[in-house]
Amino acid sequence: MKKNSCSINDKESSCCSNPNQEAKNLGEYWCDIYTDADITKLGWYEVTSKPSLELIEKCEFAKDATLFNAGVGASTLIDSLVTKDYTNIIANDISSCALNKIKTRLGDKATNVQWLVDDLTKPIILNDLPQLDLWNDRAVLHFFTAEKDQDTYFNLLKNKVKSKGFVILATFNLQGATTCSGLPVKRYNATMLRKKLGDGFELLTHFDYDYTMPSGENRKYVYTLFQRV
Repeated sequence: MKKNSCSINDKESSCCSNPNQEAKNLGEYWCDIYTDADITKLGWYEVTSKPSLELIEKCEFAKDATLFNAGVGASTLIDSLVTKDYTNIIANDISSCALNKIKTRLGDKATNVQWLVDDLTKPIILNDLPQLDLWNDRAVLHFFTAEKDQDTYFNLLKNKVKSKGFVILATFNLQGATTCSGLPVKRYNATMLRKKLGDGFELLTHFDYDYTMPSGENRKYVYTLFQRV
C-alpha cells in the first residue's frame, strides 16, 4: 500500500486503484465498493464511532432533534443513534448499496431512520431537507477536491443548519492521507474548516485523532465541532 493512502482493505482492489469516472458515476463507483467488500475491512470502518458520538453527546440534543449524517456510507454510527433512541435521524449517501448495509443490520429498526440517496455536490433531494439541529460528516468532505463542489457542499450546509444548530466535520488533517480508495482528497485543519463555514459559525472544540484502520495502519484526522451563532 502506498504511504499516505487509504485503501479499501489490506490490498488495493482493482475497482479502486484505477477508477474510471467517465465510465460510471460516483454512485455506481461506491456501490461497487460496498457490494464487493467486507465492510469490516474497509479502510474507514469503525466498530463504534467513538469520536463522533462523544461530540454528539456534548451537544445535549433532545431525542427528537433532527440529526443529519452526510455521506454516512455503512457507518455503525447510525446503529448507535438508533440505540440511543433518537427519533429523527437522517442518513445520506450517494450509494444506495452502502445504506442498504445499515438497513440490513438494523432490520425492523431501519424504519426509525430516513434514508436519502443523493449527491452532496449535486443535491436534488437534499435541497428539501428540513432545518437541522446537527450536520455530521465523518470522512466525506475531504473527497470534494474541486472548489465548486466544496462551495455547493458548504452552501447546502449553511442553508440547512438552524440557528444554534451544530456542525461536526471530521476529515483527513494536514498530515493525513493524500488519497483514499483510489481517489484524491483535500486535507484540512480546524482553521481551514472555520474559514469555509464563515463568521456565522463558532468553533467550539477541535482535536487531531489517529484512527487505526482494520489493517492496523494509522490515519490522521481532525475532528471539529461548530455551532451556528
